[in-house]
Amino acid sequence: MGFLDQLMGKAANAAVSAAVRSAGTASVSFPSLPDTLEAFCALPQASLSSPADTAALTVLALCLYAENRELGLAALDVLRGPRPLSGVDRQFLADRFMDGKDYVPRSYFVGATPQNDYTPSLPLTLRITAGPYAYQQEGYAKLELRSGGADSPRAVQLRRAKDGKWYLWEQFLLSDVRKPESENPWA
Repeated sequence: MGFLDQLMGKAANAAVSAAVRSAGTASVSFPSLPDTLEAFCALPQASLSSPADTAALTVLALCLYAENRELGLAALDVLRGPRPLSGVDRQFLADRFMDGKDYVPRSYFVGATPQNDYTPSLPLTLRITAGPYAYQQEGYAKLELRSGGADSPRAVQLRRAKDGKWYLWEQFLLSDVRKPESENPWA
């Protein structure tokens, strides 16, 4: 990559960074959960042209994993681009969903709370926030999503590749949230 290309890449990154910072929060909606990898890849957000789109698709892929592991893994591999899931990544996902906590990824959709057993309304909408340090490291974005069952936001880190797409680098979305009321003996 030549100097001019690097300069243009920095300018593009700065433009995206400025746009998200000025907006603060982006809303991304899906009509429903896709039922095939082809449907997942056909979503407009699957162009991975913005960090918010990739972050939103990460939640969708984790929801797919909760329903169909192979489909969820394939969707996550699409989001990770040139860096597919490792065996450790796959085991981490299996461990997080082992106890039937399929509600954790659903908890990020607007309207999903413990009181309604994390049942979001349609369209499935996510609010993604860029904090003051979201674009602190060049080529990376760290965005936040709020769960209806957690007190603090959770992060998704994305990385911009040479092809200009934003890929999933790391996600911190599967930490525990409050149990749904139907599973809470104290509710």
